[in-house]
Amino acid sequence: MKRGSSDIVIRNKKASHDYEFLDKYIAGIKLTGTEIKSIRLGKAALVDSYCLFRDGELYLKGMHISEYYWGNLNNHDPLRERKLLLNKKELRKIERKVKETGYTIIALKVFMNERGLAKAEIAVSKGKKEYDKRQTIKKKDVDREMDRFRKK
Repeated sequence: MKRGSSDIVIRNKKASHDYEFLDKYIAGIKLTGTEIKSIRLGKAALVDSYCLFRDGELYLKGMHISEYYWGNLNNHDPLRERKLLLNKKELRKIERKVKETGYTIIALKVFMNERGLAKAEIAVSKGKKEYDKRQTIKKKDVDREMDRFRKK
């Protein structure tokens, strides 16, 4: 497996069910040595993770990265907050949307880019109501039925 392989993708499958995505961004993640090794092994989860602003910087909270098996006493805390790396223009734009309209920032997936760096895809999103969730499920069922008829 070469260093820049992009076959490692950790997804937040529940996010598209609970939220409607408005804007998507790709951000770098500031990680320690044992964290990146665990991610390369696919030992991470994005369930219930979200982003928040602190002192003008964006942090990813709730992402679980399992401790590295071969790590020693210097192993990382699995649930620590991780800083997201975006340029200042994007940070100001996202922060304005979150403060003015009350939107939420959700982590959609974590992946490795071609240079072997961990990146997170985040989205400024709005929570779905119960009837929106039912409507989404109904639309998926209809699309699935249409695909079945097209294949016949």
